[in-house]
Amino acid sequence: MSGKTIYIADGVLVRWGLPFLFGIAVLTGWELLVVWLDVPDYILPGPLAIGEALVTGFSSLMGSLWVTLRITLAAFVLALLLGTGFAVLFTESRLAARTLYPYAVALQVTPIVAIAPLILIWVGLDNAEAAVTILAVIAAFFPVLANMTAGMRAADENLVDLFRLYGASRWQIIRGVRLPSALPYLLSAMKISAGLALIGTVVAEFVAGSGTSTGLAWRIIEAGNRLQVDRMFAALVLLSFLGISLFFALSALEHYLLRHWHDSAERQAK
Repeated sequence: MSGKTIYIADGVLVRWGLPFLFGIAVLTGWELLVVWLDVPDYILPGPLAIGEALVTGFSSLMGSLWVTLRITLAAFVLALLLGTGFAVLFTESRLAARTLYPYAVALQVTPIVAIAPLILIWVGLDNAEAAVTILAVIAAFFPVLANMTAGMRAADENLVDLFRLYGASRWQIIRGVRLPSALPYLLSAMKISAGLALIGTVVAEFVAGSGTSTGLAWRIIEAGNRLQVDRMFAALVLLSFLGISLFFALSALEHYLLRHWHDSAERQAK
């Protein structure tokens, strides 16, 4: 028992302690190098200057963080619903899959920054937040669609035949066999999709520009125009924190839902 306790403690130390110590070492080296080389703050501020900018601009930065978070979550939920819905359609209808899937791929490989001006024109600058949400949905949609489709098609066909043998309807087969089979695929896709939703939101906010959006991307543009590089880094820190928080929240959800019945959750816990 004591050996297991030591193993768990050692695992926690390695998983969390080493990244933390490495981060402290990088930040310390960064600060010392900036001071030693006397680098101006408008070129590369040190971590202390960035922390000061984060404190002094805390109110406006947190307001912008909330705007970016709200749009990201809305886009993520919409992408999740649309991706799952189309995955069910593609699984149940090969005709629909062959007809529509190429267009989903085309939408995925088209750069968001290229279609952002069109979306802004169609939606209108007065509805810039809606345009940003649409663009973030486009960015986050495909991983859910692709993974859910693969997961539903990976269902055990013998189990599907058993359900049919007992007279199960198509919806009962989807709910009882195909969706549970696709759950690990979906949870993995959600971690990718959430990050892409955040990226899509930031890119769309950059394109919107000119004050139409008050998210963190606009704060970066605003600070850059004023050569407030420390404030730019402060906004980047918040964006990174937001992305990491989303990833770990969804990783915790994945472990919680799969821990009792799927091998992947047990392997990740080790």
